[in-house]
Amino acid sequence: MNKSPITLLAVAVTLILASGCSKQPSADYPIQPVPFTSVKLTDNFWAPRIRKNATVTIPIAFSYCESSGRVKNFEIAAGLDTGKFQTLYPFDDSDVYKIIEGASYSLQTYPDPKLEAYLDTLIRKIGMAQEPDGYLYTNRTIAEKHGGKGLHEWASKDRWVLDTVLSHELYNIGHLYEAAVAHYQATGKRTLLNIALKSADLVCRDFGPDKLHIYPGHQVIEMGLVKLYRVTGDSKYLDMAKFFLDVRGPKGEQYNQANKKVVDQTEAVGHAVRATYMYSGMADIAAIKKNNAYLNAITRIWEDIVYDKIYVTGGIGATGGNEGFADPYVLPNASAYCETCASIGDIFFNHRLFLLHGDGKYIDILEKTLYNSMLSGVSLSADRFFYPNPLESRGQHARQAWFGCACCPSNVARFVPAIPGYIYAKTDKELYVNLYISNNARIELGKKAVKVSQKAGFPWDGKVEIAIDPESSVNFALKLRIPGWAHNEALPGELYKFNDSISEKYKISVNGESVNPEVFSGFAVIERKWKKGDKVSLDLPMPVRTVKADQRIKDDAGKIAVQRGPMIYCAEWPDNNSGNVLDLVVDKQSVFETAFDTSLLGGVQVIKTSGFQTKRTLSGKIESLQKEPVTLIPYAYWNNRGAGQMMVWMPTTPEAAKPLPAPTIADRSRVSASKITKDLPAVNDQEEPENSNDHSVSYYHWWPDKDQWEYIQYDFEKPEIISRSKVYWFDDGPDGGCRIPDEWGILCLTGNTWKPVNARSPYMVTKDAWNSIEFQPVRASAVKIKVKLNKDYSAGIYEWVVE
Repeated sequence: MNKSPITLLAVAVTLILASGCSKQPSADYPIQPVPFTSVKLTDNFWAPRIRKNATVTIPIAFSYCESSGRVKNFEIAAGLDTGKFQTLYPFDDSDVYKIIEGASYSLQTYPDPKLEAYLDTLIRKIGMAQEPDGYLYTNRTIAEKHGGKGLHEWASKDRWVLDTVLSHELYNIGHLYEAAVAHYQATGKRTLLNIALKSADLVCRDFGPDKLHIYPGHQVIEMGLVKLYRVTGDSKYLDMAKFFLDVRGPKGEQYNQANKKVVDQTEAVGHAVRATYMYSGMADIAAIKKNNAYLNAITRIWEDIVYDKIYVTGGIGATGGNEGFADPYVLPNASAYCETCASIGDIFFNHRLFLLHGDGKYIDILEKTLYNSMLSGVSLSADRFFYPNPLESRGQHARQAWFGCACCPSNVARFVPAIPGYIYAKTDKELYVNLYISNNARIELGKKAVKVSQKAGFPWDGKVEIAIDPESSVNFALKLRIPGWAHNEALPGELYKFNDSISEKYKISVNGESVNPEVFSGFAVIERKWKKGDKVSLDLPMPVRTVKADQRIKDDAGKIAVQRGPMIYCAEWPDNNSGNVLDLVVDKQSVFETAFDTSLLGGVQVIKTSGFQTKRTLSGKIESLQKEPVTLIPYAYWNNRGAGQMMVWMPTTPEAAKPLPAPTIADRSRVSASKITKDLPAVNDQEEPENSNDHSVSYYHWWPDKDQWEYIQYDFEKPEIISRSKVYWFDDGPDGGCRIPDEWGILCLTGNTWKPVNARSPYMVTKDAWNSIEFQPVRASAVKIKVKLNKDYSAGIYEWVVE
């Protein structure tokens, strides 16, 4: 029998791990994932994406790390080059580590000698940048070469001191540890692992109950230390992970989950990525140390997320000010943050909860996030990325090739090649099938090897064929996940529900004979003695379903979302109504038809229905226009044909729509400003907010500028006589960077001269209300609002009206 190089490498690494550990972990998750290295994808959905991640995403990510100066930071710190710190943030080291992690995963699927040689060179630079005692933080090392000059403002002159705030020293090396384990397991080389262990040994010397009591400002090192423990068997790394969790709170910031001791936390608060990384670390400790206090805390937190704070796409994090969670049911669509990294973090969290409990509801959340909010984060071309993933857009959103804060592209690079590892899980007597993706796998169940072949058309088709081929007959329980959406559950909990109930049930057969197995915790359990050639068929119905939200979610009132299988759909500009979709209304009783379109977006299941446009009149009424066809595409595919309007939640009444604007002076004007951004059309879209911090309504802002004059200008189609104006200010205090301005004024262009209007009363500056001014009538060809920003804050505008 011929073994592939990858198979031989996997065997070699297993032997290395076994011989190199002084102690082996004696406890872990009761259910173990089947590693992605044991699963070869053969489908037409994920396999091409993993291939593109290898051939496109990882190479361009390394390219940007080179061109942006991230790699040069290591070279300067190593003494291989000279100069100052090259990049914006002290956490930029972490992007290099994350891409190394992704590249290591990719090497196990797609061997690439050139990539492996590049990693060898890069790792040598990282090792040379490490200080003799193990400290690794290029910003400080470079600054010390210049007498302390250039040390980032987020870092203290002493190591570690400001990590609780923003220095990110522990965050960087947390990602280093994860990358080191991945690289070691992929190649068998200890080069990066030795760097990581040297760093971790320093951390264990510097921190502890009788040493530094500093918790990580951005969690991730907890998961990294657990991985080092699993590789080495040395419990000091596990103990340090727990120390970093136990030392948090109760007098810290809610932003980074340090407002309470971790075991006392019951709600998801603060920065969503920090939160999910912390919850994942807590799950690791709960599993290995059998810590019920941790388990109880993360269970309560999961319920808070799923029952109160998750989007129908699986995205989490409603607000941009804290890049994280808002209050329960505060889930605006247009300003939804739903950071790509947070979606990945929530997948980590839910997978760990599944491994603890074996309950399919956690995989339901994982699947919804995977196929929607996470997948939206990367383009079909695999070279452009979303940071936030909103559920509605006027066209101001577009994926970017890279970011100054590049956590999302590097996270995508490391997550995508690991997706096969989420398909299966096992105990000695159970095989869980969590996701339905065509693949060939070799799985060790107890002392028996079982080959499993799966053929599935997901996410477009619910028919699944599974072939079981054990090396010899063996008893075990095959556990097939029955997704919530296949039995009338949109998501666990009551936050979202289907509008209808379907009677069509899933069907299961074994070797052609229909069976009706018991379902426990979301899994249909088929327990029998399996032999070579056994075949299992599963048919999951995938009708088009409409979803309604809890009535407490204000932004979804009077609207429906459309779902088919695990995928949420949206209306996007190229397919509808000459580019306008936000004014559309779809009847609740509309008929939906679906078909696979091979010519669209590389092949996609499309849903068609009907609706009508709405338009606002000058009297303020909303009129309905003629009926027209409406086309929907999967949400994850939006913005692959350019920027434009998109919406997930579709109005079922004119009152819930965003009508085409009335032909007011502002609407007919050409809009310009001191700062041109894609948000500028918000100022005359005729949408009125409920208050100055209403994120369900579009707004324009000057952030991060402050302490200066700014303006917005309307150029009229023809000269107009105007006599009054009003403005509604955006103010996202206390968390955000915008406040109402210090002062404002109106100027008119008469002839070639800009002149202030002759106001009949003082200009008022108040939040949560219109700020109106009347002035002596003037005939003008343009009007300008001048705004003086506060010395400490920027400002923004929801709407500016001229009459």
